[in-house]
Amino acid sequence: MFRFFENLVDPYVPYEEKDQPPTKLWPFLRDYAQPFKRIFAWTAFLSLVVASIEIGLISYMGRVVDLLTGPPAQVWQNHGTELILVGLFILFLRPLVQALDVLLLNNSILPNFGTLIRWRSHKHVLRQSVGWFENDFAGRIANRIMQTPPAAGEVVFQVFDAISFSLAYLLGAAVLLAAADPRLLLPLLVWFGFYAGLVRWTIRRVGPASQAASDARSTVTGRVVDSYSNIHSVKMFAHHDRELDYAKEAIENTRTTFFYEMRLYTIMDIALVTLNGFLIVGVVGWAMYLWMQGTASVGVVAAATALTLRLNAMTGWIMWALTTFFRQLGVVAEGMETIAQPIDLVDRSDAEPLQMDIGQIEVRDLSHHYGREMGGLDRINLTVAPGEKIGLVGRSGAGKSTLVKLLLRFYDPELGRILIDGQDIRDVTQDSLRRHIGMVQQDSSLLHRSVRENILYGRPDATEEDMIRAARQAEAHDFILDLNDPAGRSGYDAHVGERGVKLSGGQRQRITLARVMLKDAPILLLDEATSALDSEVEASIQNTLYGLMQGKTVIAIAHRLSTIAQMDRILVMDQGRIVEAGSHDDLLARGGLYADFWSRQSGGFLSPEAAE
Repeated sequence: MFRFFENLVDPYVPYEEKDQPPTKLWPFLRDYAQPFKRIFAWTAFLSLVVASIEIGLISYMGRVVDLLTGPPAQVWQNHGTELILVGLFILFLRPLVQALDVLLLNNSILPNFGTLIRWRSHKHVLRQSVGWFENDFAGRIANRIMQTPPAAGEVVFQVFDAISFSLAYLLGAAVLLAAADPRLLLPLLVWFGFYAGLVRWTIRRVGPASQAASDARSTVTGRVVDSYSNIHSVKMFAHHDRELDYAKEAIENTRTTFFYEMRLYTIMDIALVTLNGFLIVGVVGWAMYLWMQGTASVGVVAAATALTLRLNAMTGWIMWALTTFFRQLGVVAEGMETIAQPIDLVDRSDAEPLQMDIGQIEVRDLSHHYGREMGGLDRINLTVAPGEKIGLVGRSGAGKSTLVKLLLRFYDPELGRILIDGQDIRDVTQDSLRRHIGMVQQDSSLLHRSVRENILYGRPDATEEDMIRAARQAEAHDFILDLNDPAGRSGYDAHVGERGVKLSGGQRQRITLARVMLKDAPILLLDEATSALDSEVEASIQNTLYGLMQGKTVIAIAHRLSTIAQMDRILVMDQGRIVEAGSHDDLLARGGLYADFWSRQSGGFLSPEAAE
């Protein structure tokens, strides 16, 4: 039974991905709710039926009280069948209707609706560009991905469990009192007017207050995760207290916003108790007055009493449901600031996969300054022949990494074009472009998974033998066999920790190299690929890298000039431009910037003066 209701909606159903999702709250929720439309309709209908049954039972209890004023023998003789049927209805049909309502809400909607939002939100965020991620905290992004789905689920829950039920209940209560005596409607309507005013006052303040509190919580998460992710720097610089102060500022802001939110609830509770007192005295007192005047039966008084006591108990729940509804809407609205942002770097509608032929790279009048007037690249022109090995050197900030990022299309250039085998990389799909490029970065971070999964990330369909061969080429196989993690996993099954923190820098770099070697892409980008290795391992791997480069188009960034001295051509960059080009010997003979770098080196590195 449970499985039937749980499978009424598939949260992973195919859908049309939107580069610009709705940015308004209700269109945003409506877009996600499309697979649930039929389930929502049935749940709303059953919620109304449940409320009608509850009102009917109260009304019938008034009738029972009136029946009990007669002789007992006649009550059973005249109404026994009726009482038996009502009893059977209460015992069997009422639980069945309630069960259907609860099954749809708890088992069909809540688990699947949150899952659908989390899945689609994560899918949308993963499509964002590298630049988009660089402008926010990873912790805050993750927090919004995690907190928005349950908040949206709570919104749906309150709509069907409380709001629709309570509206039907209030309408039914008005009909019941009017049927007993229209004058009983007067205190109910007066009470409802004040109650509606209190609701309006509360929800107008709860939504913004909740969004502010949610945003404050996300800021705390972002700052805490930032400290944890950089714990080595925190410990190394002994900034424990500074990090506490940094977090405390956000935590205190969270406390302040929560204070304001809770004040609203306190005012609401006090006002609600006062209003409910008026409701009880007004309706029950009026019913008793009518009974004393002989215009209402004891059953009417009993029904009116039961109804107002039930409303008294429900109003707090309704108010809390409404405030919860709007509070969670505030959380959803805050989450939308991340998960409803448009994709800022997309494939063109007619984009085709990159057709790799010979591996020639052409850079034409390329400029990119990250939206600023300075920095980045300035009118770069470059042709890298198929199979050519290019070395890039230059001071920090000269534009070397920017060129590599643009080649990978992590950003679109502000001016100019990049072509691979005559195809503008903006006209091909991003995935096909990056599948043809292997990249080893200076920051060799790994996924918090097993060594095997990290290496196979380069080519998931590779065999075990291919993976081990790549690890051997990267001088990683022997130390991998000695790895153990706290969960008892060893060797290639051992997990490496967040960003590979459980490994040394050299070990991480060698696993990264093994991953790229396994990928075996026709274009190879190296950004300080051996910077984390000791001299002995570097010398061994350098030979492996030269072997890996054979038949590939290579662009290698290096401050350790000895690692690129054998390249076919070396380009010297300065202030976003290529200022020198030639072989190692040619550049030394020219006596320019490269020769100055070489003369200042100590142990193969650019000196601090040259690197500035």
